[in-house]
Amino acid sequence: MKPVDLRSDTVTRPTAAMMSAMANAVVGDDVLGDDPTVIELERLSAETVGMEAALFLCSGTMGNQIALACHTERGDCALFEENAHMLQYEVGGPGIIAQVVCKGVPSHLGVLDPADIKSRIMVGNLHTPATTVLCIENTNNRAGGSVIPIEITNQYADICKSSGMKLHLDGARVFNAAVAQGITPKEVCTGFDSLSFCLSKGLGAPVGSVLCGTAEFINRAKKWRKRLGGGWRQAGYLAACGIYALQNNIDRLDEDHRRARALAEGIQGLKNFKVDLSAQSTNFVMVESTEPAVVICKKLEAHGVLALPFGEHRVRCVLHLDIDDAGVEHTVKTFRELS
Repeated sequence: MKPVDLRSDTVTRPTAAMMSAMANAVVGDDVLGDDPTVIELERLSAETVGMEAALFLCSGTMGNQIALACHTERGDCALFEENAHMLQYEVGGPGIIAQVVCKGVPSHLGVLDPADIKSRIMVGNLHTPATTVLCIENTNNRAGGSVIPIEITNQYADICKSSGMKLHLDGARVFNAAVAQGITPKEVCTGFDSLSFCLSKGLGAPVGSVLCGTAEFINRAKKWRKRLGGGWRQAGYLAACGIYALQNNIDRLDEDHRRARALAEGIQGLKNFKVDLSAQSTNFVMVESTEPAVVICKKLEAHGVLALPFGEHRVRCVLHLDIDDAGVEHTVKTFRELS
């Protein structure tokens, strides 16, 4: 049996239809600005999230760090959820690229209390750096794919507007957030000055992310992309996959959420394992184990299930388009055998 790979939603392979779109793409030289498929991907991306312009990039990390560099001056202060991807998994990028001071804000399942944000905003003067940007992650990786409700992100936007700050969305899985709330991506992205989203996670493309914002912001972002070595040539082959993903793979994210819920319910209550069903909202399942997570993952692998340790006693399972109902059933059966 083919392994049930739940390590991440980045492990998907392009479908035959996506490969066909790639093979038939019309391409040019994107650094020279004449790759028509890249141009179409950027147009479609901006339209989908309700932004003015967009820029195709190799990764979400590049998008996040370019946005931070565009929104700040060296020595400014940036606010993040304390376990944000931008702090935890981007190799110190904020301190190296934008060269900003980073402040973490505590959260409950990735949701920041507006009062905690306000209390950490500093006004720049001779002694203190100015807080100029708030970075939000929706859905939140470390919090198990949790969703920030739109009414809360609207409050974040109000705080930033009144404080003269920019608001950036690390929206690697923003389409999961939209589908989970039953609203459009445009609604989820309302009030943000910039956002990045990944094509290579739940949407199933092999490579790439898109950074969105105003036309003026994207013009500055292009310079940062070039500085970081991110200029594409015949990138339309990859952009074609992104177009296919945006046109075909957003609504189907609900299937991943449904299967994640089924997996969570199948594991919950088993001896030696626990899942917080109240925190289950998208395509992540976070399993607490009595044995060390690295031990559990080795045992799962021996049964043809791949997962990642996400803490000393926490295992992360991520559902995606390559996992069907049979894969979920096999995973539940495996956990039962290990319980």
